Amino acid sequence: MTRRLVVEADGGSRGNPGPAGYGAVVRDAGTGKVLAERADFLGVASNNVAEYSGLVAGLRAALAIDPSARIEVRMDSQLVIEQMRGTWKIKHADMRRLADEVHALVDPADVTWTWVPRAQNGAADRLANLAMDRESGLVTDDASTGPLTPPSTDPAGSGTQSATGAGDPGSGRAPRPSGAGVRFDEEKPVTVVLVRHGQTAMTVSRGYSGSSEPGPPLDEHGQQQARAAAVLVDRIGHDLWGDIEYPSEIIASPMVRTQETAAIIAERLKLPVETVDLVKEADFGEWQGLTAEQIEERWPGELEPWHTRGDVRPPGGESIADVGVRLQQVFDDLLADGRGRTVVVVSHAVAIRAALGVAMGAQPGSWSQLRVAPASVSIVRLFADKRHEIAVVGVPSEGW
Repeated sequence: MTRRLVVEADGGSRGNPGPAGYGAVVRDAGTGKVLAERADFLGVASNNVAEYSGLVAGLRAALAIDPSARIEVRMDSQLVIEQMRGTWKIKHADMRRLADEVHALVDPADVTWTWVPRAQNGAADRLANLAMDRESGLVTDDASTGPLTPPSTDPAGSGTQSATGAGDPGSGRAPRPSGAGVRFDEEKPVTVVLVRHGQTAMTVSRGYSGSSEPGPPLDEHGQQQARAAAVLVDRIGHDLWGDIEYPSEIIASPMVRTQETAAIIAERLKLPVETVDLVKEADFGEWQGLTAEQIEERWPGELEPWHTRGDVRPPGGESIADVGVRLQQVFDDLLADGRGRTVVVVSHAVAIRAALGVAMGAQPGSWSQLRVAPASVSIVRLFADKRHEIAVVGVPSEGW
């Protein structure tokens, strides 16, 4: 009879990238007995690299025990699980390298890939945190090495509290922080971090700067704002909003100001930027570049209903509702591409208002009541049932 082994793997980074470590446990699938433990300190690395490193170490340990065994991998990283299943793309070079190591060890089609809540991955999480605490290897690569502490007989490890969030052993449900939207399921959302670009000359002049012209660029203060926003976004999934996955993708509007803002964030997060036309600013048509006073002088009585009704189009331009249709398509596309990940979207004031309005199910005429400051950060968690959650709306620091 073919032997069955369970690999539990995890990894973490304190800084993302920052001091990182991984942990892995190999169990007998039938008895839950721990057969091997692996853990090591990686130096400076990202969360995702640490998680992949734990997977590689766990697979190597399992194959050393029995190269012919049937393997099930259990991880609380939906990103790694879905990428190994082949349903999500692997975009980051370091993750592709580690994924290639996995493919060299096993045929992913022959492995069972199981996502588990963090509360059920406590044994591997404990080892990863010990590795980071000690900044050194915890066990040797000898498959006979015993566990550091008496092993649990629970193969899911559900009695261990995860360092990334207190679990509920009674329900097995992933932890939800105070103030989170109420849900009674374990559906994994897509988290969207909406970042408005930093200040430009048009921001200062209060002109309507839409998508029909590529400029203007960020001014000096706008660049400072973008750097502050990058620091804030880099903390997501680390010391801020720890229940949210660290960002793995950045998409941006094609306008100069959003591309510049996205580049500053991308440098901080060590991620590429994908340009997506759907997240561009509203097209203001003939109102482009004009102030509210100039628009009112030339088109008396039309600017206010554009904001308060939502379905009014400027000459040659888009209504607020039109922008909402685009952002709804973005949300649908992100949900279709897979759950459990965090995507940074660098966009504009009207487009972000539309995104937030769509997420809340509010009427387009009310969207202009949302204040979206330069370099502000808004977090939306998308669920398939459209009961989306807005986690926070804020700015990186005072005075922006």
